[in-house]
Amino acid sequence: MILTEQSTTPAAALPVAAFRDHLRLGTGFADDGAQDALLEALLRAAMAAIEGRTGKVLLTRDFLWQLTSWRGVERQPLPVAPVTALGSVTVVDRQGEATVLAASAYRLEKDSHRPQLSAGGRALPAIPLGGRVEIRFEAGFGAGWASIPADLAQAVFLLAAHYHAHRSEAAFGEGGMPFGVLALLERWRTVRVLGGGGK
Repeated sequence: MILTEQSTTPAAALPVAAFRDHLRLGTGFADDGAQDALLEALLRAAMAAIEGRTGKVLLTRDFLWQLTSWRGVERQPLPVAPVTALGSVTVVDRQGEATVLAASAYRLEKDSHRPQLSAGGRALPAIPLGGRVEIRFEAGFGAGWASIPADLAQAVFLLAAHYHAHRSEAAFGEGGMPFGVLALLERWRTVRVLGGGGK
């Protein structure tokens, strides 16, 4: 399977000022805004690491998912959560001929941990030998920082601060995450394997 982001989080959606205040209170950090580009990069890096570990998309973005076979006949677990909307489902044969499925052929089963693409009828449409299916969808807790669950937002700040404090080091220990961050993420990653992502 191949999962590709089709949009990026705009800089305006990132809490750079709040993160600057967090650093000032926690480490004596003093800055007049000259390092905002660095702080934005640290927030993005922390978000990417947390999304990768939990399978949860923090801020809403568009995705394209390509796979060559369904996990089940009637439904297919989606690779990340929460999925808020399906854009389109397209079957492409080995010659590259694309067929966009009617919206009645499938539906989204929303779930905070295990969203699924389900058949509109008895089964999902067949994927031709040597072909693929392309699923476009929107995922994320919301467009603004306030929409992210408090523990995940705190984990981003803690991890970004950890990256800031150790930015000259090549490695940060276990996956680059301190224990406090791992503890905050634990309840979000327990269903990662169950939600799985197809083939």
